[in-house]
Amino acid sequence: MEFRPRNYVAEEQSHSLPRSRADIHPFSSSSPQSILRQVDDNEENRNNEEFFDPLRAPDSNASVETVDGHDFESSSNGNDDSFPVQTKEWTSFKRFLMQRFPVSKMISVSSTFFFSQMSNTIVRSGKAHEKSSSSTHLEELDDPQKFSETDTKVITQQEYVSRLHELKDEINRGWHSEDRVKSLKLSIKVARLLMDTSVSNFYPTLFVLVTDVLNMLGDMVWERIRQKAEFAEDGARLCSLRAENFRTSDVPIDAKETCYNWFCKVGSIRELLPRIYLELAIFPCWRFLIEQPVESLQRLVMMTRGIGDPLASAYCRLYIAHRAQKLPSHDTGYLITCLNDITRIFTRISSTKESAHGCFAGSKRSLVSLMEPSVEFIMKCILNDASQRRAGKVLVELGLGRSQEELFGGSPCVSIVLHHLLKQLPIDIVSFHAVDILHLIKCSNDNSYDQCLNYRLVGLRLSEQISQIGSVEAVVNEVIQKMQCKVVSEYGLDEYLKVVDAYLDIVLQNQMDGHLKTILEGISKLASDKVLAEDELASLQSILVKLLSHFKDLEHVFSLNHFLQILDTMHGNSRGIVNMHILDMATRNGYVHDPTTIQLLFEISQALHSDTDLVNMKNDDNQQQARLISRFVRMVDHGVEYERHLAFLMECRGALGSIVELKEILVHSSNCLATKALKDGKKHTAFVKTCMAFSEITIPSIPGHIKQLNLYLGTAEVALLGGLVSHSDGLIDSAINCLQSSDWMEEKQKK
Repeated sequence: MEFRPRNYVAEEQSHSLPRSRADIHPFSSSSPQSILRQVDDNEENRNNEEFFDPLRAPDSNASVETVDGHDFESSSNGNDDSFPVQTKEWTSFKRFLMQRFPVSKMISVSSTFFFSQMSNTIVRSGKAHEKSSSSTHLEELDDPQKFSETDTKVITQQEYVSRLHELKDEINRGWHSEDRVKSLKLSIKVARLLMDTSVSNFYPTLFVLVTDVLNMLGDMVWERIRQKAEFAEDGARLCSLRAENFRTSDVPIDAKETCYNWFCKVGSIRELLPRIYLELAIFPCWRFLIEQPVESLQRLVMMTRGIGDPLASAYCRLYIAHRAQKLPSHDTGYLITCLNDITRIFTRISSTKESAHGCFAGSKRSLVSLMEPSVEFIMKCILNDASQRRAGKVLVELGLGRSQEELFGGSPCVSIVLHHLLKQLPIDIVSFHAVDILHLIKCSNDNSYDQCLNYRLVGLRLSEQISQIGSVEAVVNEVIQKMQCKVVSEYGLDEYLKVVDAYLDIVLQNQMDGHLKTILEGISKLASDKVLAEDELASLQSILVKLLSHFKDLEHVFSLNHFLQILDTMHGNSRGIVNMHILDMATRNGYVHDPTTIQLLFEISQALHSDTDLVNMKNDDNQQQARLISRFVRMVDHGVEYERHLAFLMECRGALGSIVELKEILVHSSNCLATKALKDGKKHTAFVKTCMAFSEITIPSIPGHIKQLNLYLGTAEVALLGGLVSHSDGLIDSAINCLQSSDWMEEKQKK
């Protein structure tokens, strides 16, 4: 066995921060050597003054706003207005997180991180004595080890959320009562909740709730420091820092002192995870102290490597990406590092057995799914509006390419990372390197993500610019052959349908009839003698609708091998949608003459009619189905075979007669047939009588006396044209009765 050689010195250098000896301790009373040189110059003048904590200082110039029903200092940090797109994206992303990972009403939580630190607002015990909330907060913050014993409590999700809202209110009240130390301590308590990953499915929701509180604190800190920088103690305006490009030299010394004091207090938090989160919450405030705050991001990224829990570390990196968006401009190097670190975690998870103990215990697939949003958001931040050259540089930094000229030529990628990379890459790169990407997917088989979904994604991306695909034949050959082989050993019908659906547009537009035949044959083979599931029906519906949309002639579609067999395997709403497309296509280009096609469309109309809710015809879908069936009946034309056409109308009345609109069409069609027969010049008296009888029987079943009146008069006119006076007299009498009944009904409706 040959072991892979490793250069430990090079690895240590690549994973370590640059180090330099500090002349003074960073948390000492002296100012740091590089951040506040101006404060150092004035330090001698302050030696004889009483100690002053800027966090406890009153802020007379603070403006107060109401957010979410709570009053607190203006939450605008000067960045949200500058980045409305990022703000909307983050709001949408939070909503997506909570919807994707719903939790049950009851959850088990560790009291170590929450309820043993609180008053008995939620968990009530008759033996326990109540403590004041502030007393408990301070006691826990001073001695966190005192609360290290784990005690599991089962509560409702709403109770958990309600308590967090109460904490948020307490933070606001502490801030407005000028006790900002209390607000900070409560915020630390909230951040500590993210150390508990015992209820993994609840963690994304918890992340959203906690970061909302931390963002609120960060916004209030930003606003306080900005107020101190812009206004003197007497309220006089000193300067304006609203511009995105203000410099640290524009910030007064007092504001810098307050800002630095905040970072010092955050830096003294004992636990690593809360310390990182709190610094990220106030991270935009680095702009008051240093010109390039983005340099501090790399330090925080390295600190996240000390978080042992993979779920907690992934979401911490997600928060890094979010808070970095508050900066006016920033490089994405730190995001590349975050993504590479998460990739290493995925590799460890994949190589760990399910039965292992510790943080990787449990379902690996579930853990990967919970971590996936972090990869998705970070990848989007990296490649958002990236140029082709910039995207190529990212691929090289991720280890997928050897150079800008040779992309996708490096090591295999973790499949879940590859999936979100393919989502965000510029379409030009995907189109030009499609074959290389398919090879990379083939090599990236680590079970963190289904390979078929990556194959499908490539097809969807390529469909965006079909004309720009390089080596179309090679791409389709690779995918179809791959799926044909895999469907026997690994994949089922669902996976097969999802992939071929993504490539069908490419196959159709490039007229790859051989591949189309192979696809339909494969579907027919897999779907035969099987009750299709909802996902399979949805994919199959998409495939058949694409076929119907591509071809102009319905008979051409029906002549495709296995099309009708595949159609027969469908059922439910998906079958109804396909049937509606078929009827729409059949009647779009004129009359339908072919008897075989007419019979097939009649059977389709029967199936669609059986699925139509005739009681609730106000529904748009039901109305559309009824209109399509009626239009099909109206567009049928048997030519001079009048008896055959009348037999068709009779069959429609028996099978589809529940549709009111259709009954009117049947009467009009019958009258038209009688008129055609009379104009034909031959003796069709018996046939005309049959048509008149058909109409007389059908008209009374149509609701509405006015409609009946018009139909009786029209039919009587046709009867007179054929010399059927007795029939005409009877039809006119029926029309008079309708008129009389109509007057009575109108008077009744007025009453």
